[in-house]
Order: sequence, then structure tokens, then C-alpha cells
Amino acid sequence: MNSVLLISLVVLTVACALVGCSPVPEEGTFAGRLDEADQTFRSGQYADAGVLFEAVANDAEALGDASAFVEAASMRARSYLVQDDGETGRPWLARAAAKATEGDVLGWSRYLGVRGRFEWKDHDSPAATATFTAMFDYCEAHELWSRAIDAAHMVGITGDPEERFEWSDKAIAMAEAGELTGWLGPLWNNLGWNYVDAKRYEEARVALKKAREYHYMGERELPKLIADYAIAHVIRLQGQTADAKAAMRDVFDWAGRMHDEGIQDAVEWMGFSRWELGEIALTEGETGVAIRLMSKALGELEQAGMPSWDADDWEKKQARLDSIRP
Repeated sequence: MNSVLLISLVVLTVACALVGCSPVPEEGTFAGRLDEADQTFRSGQYADAGVLFEAVANDAEALGDASAFVEAASMRARSYLVQDDGETGRPWLARAAAKATEGDVLGWSRYLGVRGRFEWKDHDSPAATATFTAMFDYCEAHELWSRAIDAAHMVGITGDPEERFEWSDKAIAMAEAGELTGWLGPLWNNLGWNYVDAKRYEEARVALKKAREYHYMGERELPKLIADYAIAHVIRLQGQTADAKAAMRDVFDWAGRMHDEGIQDAVEWMGFSRWELGEIALTEGETGVAIRLMSKALGELEQAGMPSWDADDWEKKQARLDSIRP
């Protein structure tokens, strides 16, 4: 530690003693705090997690702990990105990039995971795929199995169609071999939606049912609702209208209860499930009902911010509604 920083820390410590602020953290104290912030992030409390990561980043930078700083600054950036505010997160990612080195296993692997997500959100799938592939190789070489699975999972999203199946299967196999069951819900879900995109609906249904099994093992309510939505959606695509209608109505009612309880993101799933009910009404020949349902669904999805986080699908839904209006 250089003398200027040491003097600054001494001055800060004295000042804190006088005004009653928190003491300056010591080196080596960041692993537990990063774990706490990670757990908060995984629970879906992204704003709270961001505050925790920012505090770690500031303290780590003050103490010259580059590895902890890179991890925390990267995740501060990701906490903004997941809240659809990537522009505010970019300076944090740039600060992490300035101090990230390949010799720092934890910092470098974390930085790659966040950089790839920014590339993905910037609609640069080739760059994102290259970053996540490099991350996988790096994490596998350093036996960071959970982060390797994360990288494979993301290639299963950003890769070309064949890569998506290959890497989804690779991630599932790795998670099963390592008994990392917390990963299996998202991984089976991702594989299921890849099958949906390929119009392989029966395989999609099998994969999404596997995802639901694992999501229902967790404590969070929203992933369970989303799992039920995904299966109801596939049932509709398979032409089983009555079953799809009953299942999607249950999802819509559930999302409504969550919304009444003030649960974040519930309005998004009210919108998605209401839209599906509109599609079902259209299939049943009830065009007026479909227009009313789908119009209201677009309002809910707009409230949830869909025009910013999925502009393409937002435009497709608007065009779909326009196409059925008289």
C-alpha cells in the first residue's frame, strides 16, 4: 500500500471515529460481502444487490484490492443492466475492464460474464458468443464449474441455432455431473425455449416440464409462475386450446395476485399471460375479445418496459394486433 493511500486511510479512520461512521474495512474481508451481494442478486433484489456491490467496489478500490474491485464493479454494472439501465452501468464495466487481468481468476471470469451480457444486450451476438466461449474455456481450465456453466448457458442463448442446442446440452451435463441443481431450472428452461424457436414443440414441452420440476424446488414464486407460463404457451402452440386456456388463466390469476401483493415484475407476466389468452380467443373465433385482451396486454407490457428490453418482440406484437383489427 503506498504512503499516500495509507495516510488517507488513517485520516479517514480518525474522521470516522469522530463522526461515528463505519470503520474502514481491512484487506481480505471482501469474499463474504461479495457472497452476500451475490445472494441478494440471485434472489431478484437487483437494486439492493447493486448498492451492496457498489459499497464493496468502493472499499476494495480504496484498499487496492483489484480482484474484489473488478468483481464488484462488474456486478454493479450488471445490476444496472438487469434493471434495463445499461447506460448507467457502462462506466462501472469500463472501470472493471481497466483493472481486469487474466491472471486474476475470480476477477477476470466475473468480468467476462458481465462483458458478454452487455454485448448480448447490444445485439452483438457474435461478440457475446466469443466472450462466453472464452469464459467457458477459462473457467473450465481453472475449475470454476458454476461460472463455466454460466458461460455455456449464455452461449445457449447467444449462439447460432446449432450452437444453442450443443451448449445447452453441455451446460446441463456439467450441472448434473457436479450436482449443481440450482442451475438446472434455468438450463432446462433455456433448452426448452430453443426447441420452441425451432418449432419442436413436443421436445420443448418435455424440457420445460423438467425446468418446472427444478424451479418448484426453489423458494422464489416468480420462477414457478414463469415455468407454468412456458408450458401453457407450448400447449397452445400444440393446438390444445382448451388445456392451454385453463393453464394460462391460472397463470394470469397468479400474476394478478402477485401484482396485488406489490411483487416486482408481476405486471410483465400479467401482460404476457393476457396476450396468450387473447391469442386463444382469436383461435376460438372471438376476435373482439382477442382485441380487447391483447390491447390491454400491450399496456401492461409497456408499463413493464418491454419497448426498451425487447423492442423487436414489442413491434411484432403491435403488428400482430394491427393485423386483426377491423
